Amino acid sequence: MDFLYFINWNASPEIFSIGPLTIRWYGLLFALGFVVGYQIMNGIYKQEGKTVKQLDSLSIIMVLSTVIGARLGHCLFYEPEIYLANPIKILYVWEGGLASHGAAIAIILGLIYYSGKNKGITPLWVLDRIVIVVALAGTFIRLGNFFNSEIYGIAANVPWAVIFERIDNIARHPVQLYESISYLIIFIILFANYKKFKQGLPAGLNFGLFLILVFGVRFVLEYFKSYQADFESELPLRMGQILSIPFVLLGIYFVYKSKLKK
Repeated sequence: MDFLYFINWNASPEIFSIGPLTIRWYGLLFALGFVVGYQIMNGIYKQEGKTVKQLDSLSIIMVLSTVIGARLGHCLFYEPEIYLANPIKILYVWEGGLASHGAAIAIILGLIYYSGKNKGITPLWVLDRIVIVVALAGTFIRLGNFFNSEIYGIAANVPWAVIFERIDNIARHPVQLYESISYLIIFIILFANYKKFKQGLPAGLNFGLFLILVFGVRFVLEYFKSYQADFESELPLRMGQILSIPFVLLGIYFVYKSKLKK
């Protein structure tokens, strides 16, 4: 198909360096997700009579849960033989390797702990609101993956295919951008749903929608991704798809339950 003109991508993952300090696009976008998310949650907390202290506590738990959960998720779900044989390598976060499914599990557990420490805040109350900014953070993180030329797609013959020159000379699906755009749309849906109901938001509705939409999208887009681990080629489904199924089912449960309560 000679009429196709693919996009050549060879952007450096580094923005600039000052001595030993290097600022990378992934780190900047990762941090930007938390900064913008904090501002949105600040508006929600003020509107619903919560305190800045409660929000700051939430922010700390979110950062720790995201980083620790994502790191452990990658180590245990995708390369357990490497990290269990040498556990100290789990701490080598600069080598890369984060998994959104691990982050999701850790965030849920962290928010259950958070709600227990803050009177008047239930797990579903905070989950229904935090998923709004989590979806937006996913948008920034996948853009960071694009700058890193990682989590790329399978070979493709479409006009928007991208040749990641730092990887090889094959035109591939820019699956990072597919996910980034999908998460942005999910953010808009969840935020609009919150603005519609505000304090009357049925408990569990946004949380359930988030699980269905995010992990439903993840399930579909796994078909366009290159294998993240060699053993995936021997499985009936990709590891990302296997891990997404329980989250989608959980989401259906919470949406159904929220409709019954309403």
